[in-house]
Amino acid sequence: MTRKLYYDDVYTMDFDSKVIKTDEDERGLYVVLEETAFYPTGGGQPHDEGTLDDVEVFDVEEVDDEVRHYIKEVLSTKGKVHGKVNHERRFDHMQQHCGQHIISAVFDDQFDIPTTSFHLGKDTVTIDLDTGKLSDETLEKVEEQVNQIIRSNYSVETKWMSVEEAGEYPLRKPLAVEGDVRLVIIPEIDYNGCGGTHPHSTGEVMAAKFLGWTKNKNQVRLEFVCGNRVLQKLGQKHQVLTEMKRIVPKPEQQLVGEVGELIHASKEKDKKIAELEEQLLHYEAEEILSASNRQSVIQRVFKDRSIKTLQSLGKAIIESAPEAYVVLISEQEKQLQFVLARGEDIDRNMNEVAKQVMPLIEGKGGGKPNFVQGGGKRLMDGQSFAGRIHNLL
Repeated sequence: MTRKLYYDDVYTMDFDSKVIKTDEDERGLYVVLEETAFYPTGGGQPHDEGTLDDVEVFDVEEVDDEVRHYIKEVLSTKGKVHGKVNHERRFDHMQQHCGQHIISAVFDDQFDIPTTSFHLGKDTVTIDLDTGKLSDETLEKVEEQVNQIIRSNYSVETKWMSVEEAGEYPLRKPLAVEGDVRLVIIPEIDYNGCGGTHPHSTGEVMAAKFLGWTKNKNQVRLEFVCGNRVLQKLGQKHQVLTEMKRIVPKPEQQLVGEVGELIHASKEKDKKIAELEEQLLHYEAEEILSASNRQSVIQRVFKDRSIKTLQSLGKAIIESAPEAYVVLISEQEKQLQFVLARGEDIDRNMNEVAKQVMPLIEGKGGGKPNFVQGGGKRLMDGQSFAGRIHNLL
């Protein structure tokens, strides 16, 4: 088995080791080393990344008791290699994972809410909590206590021991392993079986910030960030606020209200525009009716009119022409769209008419017996398509 240097010293990022195996599986080319500082995916924590002799290590997995380092290309050396773990990624994972231990401990100890799962994502971290909801008051209290523990700079210890020895500690949950187990211990705060990487003290977590929660089946999924990710999130939000203040020149405290008023005003304008467009369509419908001289088939072909406009126009015409058919076509660059309708004095199913003409444009459509809409490819011009429909009416 590969010796895992991250258990000897979690801050070891550079190391030399011997290649004992090179092979390939469904993930790609990999090497197995005599000893490694690369942490493989496990326990909710993602794998380390880095290089072996300047060759990129893009994945690390433990398979059949082997720590497999997946690499982009074949190593030029067959014996000793120099490994270099991406320090920023490793330390970030150490901060997030340790922060999760503290957060889960406070929820469990202070509010009797256990954690059921943990996921360390690229941007945020989530835990599933065995409760139906979280109040703002609870979140505020937990976040305050978590950050107090971080600032108090408790030591974070790791110890290997037998399951029997581990049972003498106030474990947060029963161990599901046999043989030796690794305990992560934050004295007075948390005692947990864990194989992940953690800093030597809670102070290195720096800070924790809750981002919100959502329902997840019968539980709650809490999203948060720790350490440098708190600063990153603050920087992102500050950039957004700076851009918002450039667009809306108001103090930060007034931005929400000002943007809310702008959105409300915009919606009111959109509503007014929609009402005016509807009025224009009714005027257009009256003009079409006036020009039709009460023909039995009222037919028009337009350029680039939307199907929604055709529908509104068709309904407006039919309301005033109970004895007529209406055929409206919109020619677009690569397609034809249409509306077929009949007045209430006509007893005919327009779906049957549509089914006869849709194959001409490889189209689809449907609707009620008195009003059908659809569209298809522009395999003929709009006037020709309208003419084919006219012949069926």
